[in-house]
Amino acid sequence: MFDSIKDFLVNFFKSRLFVLTVVMVILFGILIQRVFVLQIIDGEKYLNTYTLKIEKERELKSTRGNIYDRNGKLLAYNELAYTITIEDNGSYDTTKEKNASINHVLEQILIKLDANGDSIDNNFDITMEDDGSYSFNVEGKTLQRFLADVYGHSSVDDLDYNKKLGYNEAEATAKQVMDYLQNDKKFGITGQYTGDMAYRITVIRYAMSENSYQKYIATTIATDVSEETVAYVSENADILQGVEVADDTIRRYVDSKYFAQIIGYTGKISQEEYEILSQKSSEYTLTDVVGKSGIEQYLDLTLQGTKGSETVYVDNLGKVIETKERIEPTAGNNAYLSIDADLTKAVYDLLEQEIAGIVYDKIKNVKNYDASAERKASDIIIPIDDVYYALIENNVLDMSHFSDDGASASEQSVYSAFVSKQQSVLSNIQSELVAETPVVFGSLDSEMEDYESYIINMLKDEKILAKDKIDTQDDTYKQWADGTISLKDYLNYAIAKNWIDITQFTVDEKYSDSTEIYDALLSFIQEKAADDDAFSKIIYKYMIHQNLIGGTQLCLILYDQGILKYDEAQVAALTSGSISAYNFLREKIKSLEITPAQLALDPCSGSCVVTDVKTGEILALVSYPGYDNNRLANTVDAKYFASITNDLSNPLYNYATQERTAPGSTFKMVAATAGLAEHVIDTTTQILDERQFTRLEENGPKCWIYPSSHGLINVSEAIRDSCNYFFYEVGYRLSMNNNVYNEKKGIETIQKYASMYGLNDTTGIEIPENTPQVADEYPITASIGQSNNNYTTTQLARYVTAVANKGTVYNETLLKEIRSSDDEVLETFAPTVKNTVDVLNAEQWDAIHSGMRMVVENLSVFKDFPVAVAGKTGTAQQVTTRANHALFVGFAPYDNPQISVVTRIAYGYTSHNAADVSKDILSYYFKEQSAEELLNGQAKNVNGSSNTFTD
Repeated sequence: MFDSIKDFLVNFFKSRLFVLTVVMVILFGILIQRVFVLQIIDGEKYLNTYTLKIEKERELKSTRGNIYDRNGKLLAYNELAYTITIEDNGSYDTTKEKNASINHVLEQILIKLDANGDSIDNNFDITMEDDGSYSFNVEGKTLQRFLADVYGHSSVDDLDYNKKLGYNEAEATAKQVMDYLQNDKKFGITGQYTGDMAYRITVIRYAMSENSYQKYIATTIATDVSEETVAYVSENADILQGVEVADDTIRRYVDSKYFAQIIGYTGKISQEEYEILSQKSSEYTLTDVVGKSGIEQYLDLTLQGTKGSETVYVDNLGKVIETKERIEPTAGNNAYLSIDADLTKAVYDLLEQEIAGIVYDKIKNVKNYDASAERKASDIIIPIDDVYYALIENNVLDMSHFSDDGASASEQSVYSAFVSKQQSVLSNIQSELVAETPVVFGSLDSEMEDYESYIINMLKDEKILAKDKIDTQDDTYKQWADGTISLKDYLNYAIAKNWIDITQFTVDEKYSDSTEIYDALLSFIQEKAADDDAFSKIIYKYMIHQNLIGGTQLCLILYDQGILKYDEAQVAALTSGSISAYNFLREKIKSLEITPAQLALDPCSGSCVVTDVKTGEILALVSYPGYDNNRLANTVDAKYFASITNDLSNPLYNYATQERTAPGSTFKMVAATAGLAEHVIDTTTQILDERQFTRLEENGPKCWIYPSSHGLINVSEAIRDSCNYFFYEVGYRLSMNNNVYNEKKGIETIQKYASMYGLNDTTGIEIPENTPQVADEYPITASIGQSNNNYTTTQLARYVTAVANKGTVYNETLLKEIRSSDDEVLETFAPTVKNTVDVLNAEQWDAIHSGMRMVVENLSVFKDFPVAVAGKTGTAQQVTTRANHALFVGFAPYDNPQISVVTRIAYGYTSHNAADVSKDILSYYFKEQSAEELLNGQAKNVNGSSNTFTD
């Protein structure tokens, strides 16, 4: 046996297996020794220094270029700010664990933001109302795109009925979307968080999900945060997974209300914008901030600059530990505009002062007033009850605060009266809708008519009364339209005809009979009306008319809510009755402590364009009222955006480029040009004003001076007197073809000469402009600027500039230069010549200019004005129950024109008011009065001149 063992060992040591065994033993020994060193000897050291390194590429944002006026005054710039971001860079075993972790981190951040007075960036398309309900803040295609993104579809066409959810995704309500996003399968918020916390976590999680295609893309939680928030995040980096403080810039605008309509604002790129812009440049990403409107939008690529990038290593917490490679971003170029900032601000303020003066003059201490009873539009007044109501209707006062715990005594008193009135109104409506013999609509009093009209409009807005299903030729519908049946009968008929969509409100049983549907509809109406601000405002309107609340109470609330700076003496005077609410409000309007824009009564808007006659450069383009684009830039202030969107003075609307009205008598230089060029008149031709033009019909159009007459006058005198009859005759002669009246020939001739002045096309400016409308019918009235002539202020400005310089029509631009960040001029801009009006000789131009000079000489507002001005007034009626539009076009100096001015005050009564403010603008430009004297912050003293009729 010993020999056998000996032989085995000899053979083993001689074999390859021995060598292999030795090698394995040695390797195993080395491994054991290494493990011993790593875990026992150096274990604590390696545990403390262990770091997971991940390579990642980051985009470095460029700095957006500045915007300046023509003189280098800064209008838009960037301000350094701290931003809090979060990246989805954690490792999780389950979706539930991931949701819990991220949501908890966000909760901690949100608590700290609240404590430090900071707020999240919110570009979410759903808003949470004060009562906890949800509503969409977008509509149409934008809403459909949002829904497609929510439900994970690449196209809106893929939105369909979802069996699991039990509804059509394309018709999902805001609440259904929130329930879907907050459930355990998505963000895991339901049951863990409630109210505003749940809403804000959803907003951030949804923003993060938009970047989920790329793991290491940061989502912005909050911009421009306080130092306290920065310190908190920095100190708690180890427990705030993926959260970082980033250096960033935010867009700021100087004197925003004056320039917002031109410059616009920036904001986070939308999916739709990305799809469009990415076709222009591959630089765009879904995290970019881009121009949303105005010059910011038009020059976005120019202002953007070029992004940089860096490759970094991050640890297991997502913190950068090493930079491998870095390419610095390049700052965007700077834009210089053609406008003069100081002139623009002066024009805006002068417009506001003039409009406030008209409002001040027109407010009368009258309660019940019917504007339709006035014979002349210039006689329309503003009853004081309308001013009181405007404080509520245009949200100057916050109705929701009337019922707050901290409401003032005046607010509580008003709210108590409102609750009583509301209960009475809802009870009366219910009684009417269940009465056996309800009152037909046409026999209701005006108050009940307003309530029932609201109900119908509300049902249409809620898509309960389906407009696409209603047969407008149906006899019963016609009876309703004529007011010969009751609302109860109409709604019951609509149910029977399936015009009511029962899926839009709660019905207990799926197959309810008509009675049950009607009962459910009544319940819906009651609930909606009781909680609807628009309906509440109607109630307040009648409470004011019926003296259930007084003007003094509303004036005191202006102080209670901080609308007016607290003034103890004024409050005491109001409380004691030593000053009436009527006189108090008029004085606040006079001092512009309450502006025309806030009241949104006629007039509350205006526009003006000032142009360099010799170059065509636009020096000022003003739309009143403006808005604060700082509160829309970077991240939208949702509350502010909602307020200006619902503001009845419509500050987001550019009245200079978008509002079209009839030009009135300012069009008569076109008719004069046509008449002279077509040789139907010459400079010496005299036409007798026969008061009423009866060549085509016995009851033809009248001259504005009817029953008086301007007598026998030539073209210059006809412009001076703004004689309608003279230009009716010109329009008639332009329409003659072989001594036969031919309307088509007449209108085509007028269109021809209007087009020569550029009135057939937009001006070329870089911001949106409404398309002009040259009249296409009735050459007789078209020749005086009526018929269906419609132009913007910018289009009239190009036209009158061409009149002033005797025929040069420009393609306009708002730009002057593009410069690099190093101030190198890269590109220059200037108006280009579109065409010239070369159909008139010097004598004919002089005749037109002479007529315009005489217009101004006859205007009392220009009496003793040291600069010779030529111009034309225009008063255009739009509706008989509202004041006329007021227009003035002109240029100065008369002998050697430098600038043209075009001013329009919508519903500004008469052209005298537009001429008045235009004189002040010229006085400012030519320094005939000091800026301090002109811009005194007081409503212009119009002294009843708003009734002065000039054409």
